[in-house]
Amino acid sequence: MIEIATIDRVARFSINRPEKRNALNSTTCRQLLDAFERAQADPAIGAILLRGNGTAFCSGMDLEEVLGADQDDLVDLHERLFTTIQRARKPIVAAVPGVALAAGMGLAANAHIVVAAPEARFGLTEIRIGLWPVVVFRSVARAIGERRATELSLTGRTIGADEALRFGLVTELASDPKIKALELAQKLSQSSPIAIATGLEYAERIRGLDWAEAAPIGRRMRGDLMATEDFTEGVRAFLEKRPPEWPSLKRLAD
Repeated sequence: MIEIATIDRVARFSINRPEKRNALNSTTCRQLLDAFERAQADPAIGAILLRGNGTAFCSGMDLEEVLGADQDDLVDLHERLFTTIQRARKPIVAAVPGVALAAGMGLAANAHIVVAAPEARFGLTEIRIGLWPVVVFRSVARAIGERRATELSLTGRTIGADEALRFGLVTELASDPKIKALELAQKLSQSSPIAIATGLEYAERIRGLDWAEAAPIGRRMRGDLMATEDFTEGVRAFLEKRPPEWPSLKRLAD
């Protein structure tokens, strides 16, 4: 139910249930979670592209399965899947051409970058069936703020791509989000994996800390990065390409 391909350091995950608008059943969730975890552990992968086959990104959970499922097993699986962004040390780029509703919106919120088509729609629609988006709420609130996430959870309304962009859930609009998201993922995959992994870990470790608490973490991690070969090579490559009219560091110091 998940198509997986790795090309040029980009792992491409496509939810393959177009006849269900890519609704997530437990098998799809397990396959997607396994794909995420394998990609995070694979040094040959530099970025992850997440998309859905067909016109939808993901319409939410497959309700035909929910009532008969073991609820403890299901919530454990969902808890793991919809907190992927907390553990991710490789960038996740999502392409949203159509609807991303309920769990689908939560899945989009677990991407670092979301590219959406102008006609895409998002919503936490669980209240319409007597549910609250408990598991995905945290990742959505992280993306758009608790007040916005609460309002969408209470009303169950859907929002367009423009509003999702203003809220911060969507990072960019594109007429063909799958192509644009792939371009971004390819570019990210060529960046220093050490710098990206350290940066994403830093963002997680300082979440909720004040300036004084975050400062020593940042100093230590910055020092570790500046001691890496990636940083040394990056600085040298930059200096070699510097236009001749740019002043040298020594001249600036003088």
